[in-house]
Amino acid sequence: MIDKLEFFIALAGVGHFGRAAEECGISQPTLSAAIRQLEDQLGVVLVVRGSRYQGLTPEGQRVLEWARRIVGDTRTMREEMRAARRGLAGHIRIAVIPTALAMVPKLTEPFQKRHPDVTFSVTSRTSLQVLSQLENLEIDAGITYLDNEPLGRVTTVPLYSERYHLIAAAGTPLADRETVTWKEVSGLRLCLLTPDMQNRRIINKHMTEAGVWVKPTLESNSMIVLFSHIRTGQWASIMPRNVAESFGFPEQIRMIPIAEPDAEHLVGLVATHREPHTPLVSALLHEARSRAAASAFDRNFLSHNEMPLLT
Repeated sequence: MIDKLEFFIALAGVGHFGRAAEECGISQPTLSAAIRQLEDQLGVVLVVRGSRYQGLTPEGQRVLEWARRIVGDTRTMREEMRAARRGLAGHIRIAVIPTALAMVPKLTEPFQKRHPDVTFSVTSRTSLQVLSQLENLEIDAGITYLDNEPLGRVTTVPLYSERYHLIAAAGTPLADRETVTWKEVSGLRLCLLTPDMQNRRIINKHMTEAGVWVKPTLESNSMIVLFSHIRTGQWASIMPRNVAESFGFPEQIRMIPIAEPDAEHLVGLVATHREPHTPLVSALLHEARSRAAASAFDRNFLSHNEMPLLT
């Protein structure tokens, strides 16, 4: 039954029989037959069917909750037994918001040194995708904002506090300033992340609070695209300083703190709220907490730069 529950979770996650089958590495007829068999075993209809997938029935929604719990517990049991035999080994899947990608090595590098038989895959996702994939067991952990939008029932570990800067080439408007305001930045030719990104929603919120509306002339879901356009000297952007520094900008690129308000938002590691976690996720949470606790920064005394809790 476990494999059928896994197929069901995949179907509910992608909402399409063909894509779910591809994700599970089976044929569509095999997946459809497995879902039918699961319905027969449970004695209820789980999926609203027509010419295509149309969602879950009320019973299907309830079974989905149980399926996530059962499959999660089964994976935890398997990992615990494997760890008991061989020590900590396996693969950790992490989804990360674009502005936090540069911080991932501060977590994965010391973890991999401590546990050399563990491998990682890191993907860039929106904050909503991080939570959705976590809920559907498609990832083991995520790195996302902790304090701006509802997270739901997850375990969290704060990693660092994100503060915002104008990133612009020397010689461009406002590039010679020590600080700038959100209102002043709104008048520049901006390149920003796309509106589906929480970072962009944060920027929009602070612009609105300043009484202005942001109108970027270029949008992308890639930080590399934004950086490449900043380098031309024709665009400026708004982003956390630690992100900009990770690209090793030359001296002619300025990073000016944005004040009024001097906004900050907390970014951290998230995992499904469950006990026990799998050995891999437990070790990752422990590493994150250890790195945060070892930081020389006190969260009560913030500077004008990002306050990394990972050092």
